[in-house]
Amino acid sequence: MKIKMTVPIVEMQGDEMTRILWDWIKEILLEPYIDLKTEFYDLGLENRDKTDDQVTIDAANAIKRLGVGVKCATITPNHQRMSEYTLKKMWLSPNGTIRAILDGTVFRAPILIDGIKPYIPSWVKPITIARHAYGDMYKNVESLMEKGSKAEILITNADGSEKKLPIFNFESGGGVVSGMHNTDKSIYSFARACFNYAVDTAQDIWFGAKDTISKTYDNRFKEIFNELYETEYKPKFDELNISYEYSLIDDSISRLVRSKGGLIWALKNYDGDVMSDMVATAYGSLAMMTSVLVSPDGKYEYEAAHGTVTRHYYKYRDGEDTSTNSVATIFAWTGALHRRGKLDNNNELIDFANRLEKAVIKTIEQGIMTGDLVGLFEKQNITPKKVNSKEFLNEIAKRL
Repeated sequence: MKIKMTVPIVEMQGDEMTRILWDWIKEILLEPYIDLKTEFYDLGLENRDKTDDQVTIDAANAIKRLGVGVKCATITPNHQRMSEYTLKKMWLSPNGTIRAILDGTVFRAPILIDGIKPYIPSWVKPITIARHAYGDMYKNVESLMEKGSKAEILITNADGSEKKLPIFNFESGGGVVSGMHNTDKSIYSFARACFNYAVDTAQDIWFGAKDTISKTYDNRFKEIFNELYETEYKPKFDELNISYEYSLIDDSISRLVRSKGGLIWALKNYDGDVMSDMVATAYGSLAMMTSVLVSPDGKYEYEAAHGTVTRHYYKYRDGEDTSTNSVATIFAWTGALHRRGKLDNNNELIDFANRLEKAVIKTIEQGIMTGDLVGLFEKQNITPKKVNSKEFLNEIAKRL
């Protein structure tokens, strides 16, 4: 008898090789055991183009309504993709659109496997990167500057009065200039999502920035984090015996390298973008990295941290064998199922999600894995065996 669900999960289909894996995961690992209820949205590039990207907006609003979503990796088109798919325009990143609608913060954490050693040996627990996903250079205004030009910031106040702040005078040669912004509303949402996630997962949290240099911009982040912690979250943290601290980003990096892991590292947009890939690689593989978008009011969207695995998709399309790592995509599903079960008091669903994760980990620890992990795997008396994409899922099903 299959496990019942009462409230659906928002299911967002994606592109290329991860789209193929998505259907296989449902067919082999989910639908035989769960009476799977989803509200389906096809976020494949062709359908986004067909609907003028309305499907992405509809999916994000569905997450706001139902509380939990799971998303397949999607293509963010460039000029080459626009030509390849004959698109009307270069549509925005679906992740960016969903983040903006949910006002969410992205949390990324590695999946640890006995036999795949981190490049930093002391990291025995996962490090979760919390990336502020709004503003900074991702919404900047920039310009090339000619010799003899000068750049200023013009601020027009609500009463019409103006203030000019000089940036640089390019009298001796050309250059570049960039203007960035953020909002108190977005920073408060970021801080609140970080503190809520720390409470939900009972982990310490660090926030790292550079307020010694950026005495207004970065300091505003520091002030808001400190204010929220002291006025709203400190009693909860004390009760759970977890801590919050601010430290300069360069200091926190050096301390992080010497740590055992097991904490949340909250970072501004660009810092989080860069450091999430660094942490993923240091733990072994981006294909073993979970990603969850959390809104300030507790809506969750799960996905893999990697892309659509284009190279493998072209091989698959041409009839060639592939050995594509599906672990992070499976964990996107288990995260969503676990969250749905928690919200609905569905212990069977929670138990299934936990068992599926254990089956994935056990499969790899017993030496059966996709090609990307073979060179990373070291375990006494076990020689790793490479299997193809579908064989890997069937091996997990045996253990499940």
